Amino acid sequence: MTIVVKIGTSSLTDDAGQIDRFAVTKLCDEVATAHGAGRRIVVVTSGAIAAGLPALEMADRRPTDSPTLQAISAVGQTRLMRVYNDALEQRGLVGGQVLLAPLDFTIRQQYLHARQTLTRLLDLGVVPIVNENDAIADDEIRFGDNDRLAALVAHLVGASLLLLLTDTAGLLSADPRLDPSASLISEIVEIDHELERLAGGSGSIGGSGGMASKIAAAKMASWSGVRTIIASAARENVVADAIAGRPGVGTVVNPHDRRLPARKLWIAFATGSHGLVTVDGGARAALMELGRSLLAAGVTGVEGVFDAGDAVEVAGPDGSVFAKGIVTVDAATLASIAGGHSTQRPDAGPPEVIHRDDLVMVP
Repeated sequence: MTIVVKIGTSSLTDDAGQIDRFAVTKLCDEVATAHGAGRRIVVVTSGAIAAGLPALEMADRRPTDSPTLQAISAVGQTRLMRVYNDALEQRGLVGGQVLLAPLDFTIRQQYLHARQTLTRLLDLGVVPIVNENDAIADDEIRFGDNDRLAALVAHLVGASLLLLLTDTAGLLSADPRLDPSASLISEIVEIDHELERLAGGSGSIGGSGGMASKIAAAKMASWSGVRTIIASAARENVVADAIAGRPGVGTVVNPHDRRLPARKLWIAFATGSHGLVTVDGGARAALMELGRSLLAAGVTGVEGVFDAGDAVEVAGPDGSVFAKGIVTVDAATLASIAGGHSTQRPDAGPPEVIHRDDLVMVP
C-alpha cells in the first residue's frame, strides 16, 4: 500500500514563520510508524521559502517578486531537506529529495522517468520528499500549490490514499470564525459547485493553498481512483488513523468510478482556461460519443485570447461547457477558419484544432 502525505507551509512553520522542527519531527515519527508497518510513504512538502527567509535575514520582510522568491527557495530547499533528513535518520529511515515540474506530468517520457525514479526509491525503502522545483519554475507553467502536485504524485505512484494535512480538522460546514456551530464534513461522495464554494479562497499568508486548493486536489485524486483525506496535521496519530480509516480523522473524499490518465488530469484540473470554443451539435456528439478530435469545421465561435498550446473550454450549442483541451492554434487564426476546412489554416499546422489525446470531458 502506497500513501502520499502532503503537508503545507502553515502546518510546518511557527508563529514567526520559520520551520517548526517539532512539526517535522511529529510527521516523521508517524511516517516511520507507517513505514515500519509495511507502508510505502511519499511525503510532499512545502516550506522551502519559509526555510530560506531566515538564512537570508528576510524573515521579517518577505519579498514578493518572483526572482527573489525563487532564489530564497533555492537556499531554503537544502535547509528544509536537512531537517527532514535528520528527523528520518534518527528513526532509521533515509529520505530522498525529488523536485518536480509540471512538464514531468505533461510530457510522457518525463512522466515515465519520474515514475521510474519514485518507484525505485520506494523499492529501496527510501522515503521520497517531494516539492515543486520552485527555483527554476516558470510562473506561467507551474502547479500553483503543492496540493495539486500531491494529487498528481498520488496518480504517478499508484497510491491508495492521499492524505492532505492542514491546520484545520478538515472541510467544515461553515467558517468557524463566523459560525460557532460549524461542524466537520466527514465524507464527500462527489465534489460539486456548492462544496467548492464552501471551501472558499486561499489559505494562510505563508502558503499558496487553502481549503479550496485541497478540494481541487481531492477532485483530481478522485478522478484518478485515489481516496483522499483532509485532516489536521496537529492530530495525534493522524497518519495511522487515516490509513486505518478511523471515523472522524478528517474529511474523506471517495474515489470516482471513472479514472483519467495523468495528462488529462492535468488538463482538466490543473491548468487555467484561456478561452472558450463553441461547437455545433455534430461536433459535440463526435467528441463526447465517438472520442474524436475537434476539427475547424465543427467550431462555431471563439472567445478569449489564447495561443497554440493553451487550454480552452469547449461548449456546445446551448453554451454549456462539456470539455476542456489544449488547442493547436491561436484564437485569431481559429476564428478565421471556424466552420471551414482545416486545410485553410494559414500556418499549415495539424488538422486538429484539439487532438483527442489533449481533450477531456469535464467532470
